[in-house]
Amino acid sequence: YICPGGKRLRRSNRNFSTPRDGVNKDGSIRYRARQQDCQSCALRQRCTPNMPARKVTRSIHEGARDLAREIATTDAYLVSRRQRKKVEMLFAHLKRILKLDRLRLRGPNGARDEFHLAAAAQNLRKMAKIIPMATPAPA
Repeated sequence: YICPGGKRLRRSNRNFSTPRDGVNKDGSIRYRARQQDCQSCALRQRCTPNMPARKVTRSIHEGARDLAREIATTDAYLVSRRQRKKVEMLFAHLKRILKLDRLRLRGPNGARDEFHLAAAAQNLRKMAKIIPMATPAPA
C-alpha cells in the first residue's frame, strides 16, 4: 500500500531471521508507515491526526471480497440475481403455502416423491394462470 504522501506501507519495518507471514490471530494483516515518514509529511494532520504513524488493516480474505464486488457490477450478475429471486420465491411458496416445510414420507425416495408432487401442484397452479379458461357455450 502507498499512503497519500507517497510513502510505502510495510508489514514490518525490520528483517527477521525466520520469515513471517504477518497474519494476526484474527486473520488480518496490518500495514504500517514508518514514524519518521509520517512526522515529516505535510498531510499528517489530515491522514493521521491522533496517531504517530498511518496503519492500514486488511483481511486475508479481502482479495476474494474485491473479486465478489467486481462481479456484482456486471450485467450477468444482475440477470442471475433476478433468476435466483424467481427460484427462491418458488421454494418459499412450497414451504409456506403448500406446507412443504416438513416432509411426511420417510427415506430419500419418499422425500423425492413428496417434492415431485408439490412441484407438480405448483406447475398446475402456474398453468391455470397462463391458459385462459374457455367460456361455456349458452344452452
